[in-house]
Amino acid sequence: MDQQTRQALKHDQFVDTTQHGLEWASHHRRSLVLTGIVVVALIAILGIGAFIYNHRSQQADISFGDAMQVYQTPIAAPGQQIPPGVKTFPSAADRAKAANQVFLQTADRYGMTPGGRLARYFAGLTFLEAGQNASAESTLKQVASGWNSDLASLAKLALAQLYRQTSRDQQAVDLYNDLTAHPTTSVPAGTAQLQLADLYEAENKPELAKKVYATLKDKDAKGPAGMIAAQKLNPAPTAGGPALPK
Repeated sequence: MDQQTRQALKHDQFVDTTQHGLEWASHHRRSLVLTGIVVVALIAILGIGAFIYNHRSQQADISFGDAMQVYQTPIAAPGQQIPPGVKTFPSAADRAKAANQVFLQTADRYGMTPGGRLARYFAGLTFLEAGQNASAESTLKQVASGWNSDLASLAKLALAQLYRQTSRDQQAVDLYNDLTAHPTTSVPAGTAQLQLADLYEAENKPELAKKVYATLKDKDAKGPAGMIAAQKLNPAPTAGGPALPK
């Protein structure tokens, strides 16, 4: 086959391929146009959605900051001289109730944003601080069941404290064991174990507390929790008192 013939065949194949492509495109023109429109629309929707989400996240952060300002307002003792223009609360419970309203508003309005989820957690804490145990429990359970493991762990830790305050120690024990089995950055296993040992001490069960401390000391000898456990097992003698035998 000479050079001219080969070039003619290549040209014909190119023409055939191009023609086939043009025919296919022409035949599917409507579907291609529709697909293009759909793709452009999806990109636009995603872009608008991202813009709205970012805007709402910023608004949530501002609202959460407002709530934290209320929560950090000073408490004034009766008769205490207050400088002009300085806002205070007469008690921690009153402050918690005021902050709770802003936390709840933030959580209800921006619940899908990080600031909104954090506000829900603080709403549970302020319910607890204000003595509204039923509302605190339901709110903290909602946070504890969320996908954010760090917030969920903090909510479980607060729930355990609520259970202890309401004489439901076994439920608190279950939560501490769960937190130990599923540690997170916000609540390491050692933190949960220390709380569990503290509960046993409050229940006048020193042997169980010592067992927890001993296990923690062995597993985390150089860590903060392990060092606290070691101090609990071997408390320093009081000033002027006899040293404990080694």
